[in-house]
Amino acid sequence: MNRNSQLQKLRQTEQFDLCIIGAGATGAGIALDAVLRGLKVVIIDKNDFASQTSSKSTKLIHGGVRYLEQAVKKLDWEQYKMVKKALKEREILLKNAPHLSRPLALLTPCFSFIESIYYTIGLKMYEWIAGSQNISSSERLSKKEALELIPELKKKRLNSAVLYYDGQLDDARYCLALMQTAVEKGALAFNYVQANKFVKNEDTGRIKTLHAQDLLSGDEIQIHAKAFVNATGPFADHIRKMANSKMKPRIKVSRGAHIVLPKKYLQGDAAILVPKTDDGRVIFMIPWQDHLLVGTTDEEDQLSENPKLEDYERTYLIDYVNRYLETPVTEKDVTSGFAGQRPLLEAKLHTALDSETKSLVRDHEVEIDKRSKLVSIMGGKWTTYRLMAKDTVDMVQENVLKQPVAECSTDKQILFGGEGYQFDDWKVLVNKYQVSTEVAQHLMKKYGNNAGKVLELSNEDTDLKSLLVVGHPFIKAEVVYAVRHEMACTKEDVLFRRLGLALRDADAATKAEWYVEEVLKG
Repeated sequence: MNRNSQLQKLRQTEQFDLCIIGAGATGAGIALDAVLRGLKVVIIDKNDFASQTSSKSTKLIHGGVRYLEQAVKKLDWEQYKMVKKALKEREILLKNAPHLSRPLALLTPCFSFIESIYYTIGLKMYEWIAGSQNISSSERLSKKEALELIPELKKKRLNSAVLYYDGQLDDARYCLALMQTAVEKGALAFNYVQANKFVKNEDTGRIKTLHAQDLLSGDEIQIHAKAFVNATGPFADHIRKMANSKMKPRIKVSRGAHIVLPKKYLQGDAAILVPKTDDGRVIFMIPWQDHLLVGTTDEEDQLSENPKLEDYERTYLIDYVNRYLETPVTEKDVTSGFAGQRPLLEAKLHTALDSETKSLVRDHEVEIDKRSKLVSIMGGKWTTYRLMAKDTVDMVQENVLKQPVAECSTDKQILFGGEGYQFDDWKVLVNKYQVSTEVAQHLMKKYGNNAGKVLELSNEDTDLKSLLVVGHPFIKAEVVYAVRHEMACTKEDVLFRRLGLALRDADAATKAEWYVEEVLKG
């Protein structure tokens, strides 16, 4: 992924089959799906890859236990269908990027016998829906068994618990791996290229050209394509109105806030699901990259380019940590925090949706504007990104390009870094490059079978094997690799999305900024 060489190819291409606006998980998934079907593809984003929703998730691959509960209580067939297809996709996400995802055990604490029976039945149903795609069997645990699994649990009032399984992913790097695979297969991908204006055929009103701007150089870019896709998530309405000013808004934004704590508060590998808070929300406490991730508050929000974690959200989440874990947590213990915005679909075709964001189905819809032929993919969630991409490319081929719908093969496409991946290859890295076990294991989880390529950079300068900041396994070579090979253009690209250090420890990321800036300067 070299930005300059990609720009040169862009200028040499007279026309693309497909231009995708928005380079989060959905846009990246569309790019990969389309290029595997033989289409000539370009994808752009005015920010970095996965800079918004796709890097600010709860890092879960799941069907949605809460949605299943709502499906049963409300006899809602749409909710049930979404859970079923998400559970099938869960297996594919885990299989296609083994270095960036893993199964995750989740424990649901119960405070009465009735509560434990209720959640046992519900999670057995969740397991039954998953069928052959189930990760492992759920089970009811006694109080003693629950405390053996998670000794940090608060003992008072605990009656029992229910254990079940979902998945976890490194969301920003998973999106990057999708993009890297698409580029490897022939797509062109650009961050920091802003879509400014559509040019349409005067007779038909159909979009034929996109006027864009390279925000790094200031250069104007014209992209000619047969079809255009809007995959901008929470910002989809802006692109829809750019294509047709008469289009009514469809997106309702939900805000998801998270805090990060030191690992000492939950030291094992099992997570905790708080299935219901006082105001009806769900909170997860998840072991994540040697830290504890807690979220989300999940509420309505106003659309923003840079949503910030608010004080009241931090306080809310700390309160629930203290309700469930023995060791008290204060605001001083929070090492980082972030808020993301989720694009929920306003009711139109999905009549089961209501006005509360925590009750909206995280399902998706593909819309085509009859005149401009802009295809917009709206709604959805991380776990179903591949289905969203498939439905979108199907729509493009059938209704815009007027082609037979080609077979989608993304369910079997191992992503960049995942081919032949064996975690135990960290031992090879230790022996060959004389790095610590901690560093080698970290690199395998971030880069998969490309971990050796990161360490090869130390042949130029042995200092590149040095830690970027004390107390974390990141090394200086990762910064160089991100800038040279992963199209990282700013310190935020490096620290938040390529490495993820800023999401784990904000103070550590601040200490590392000087080095990142030096590498960016060249």
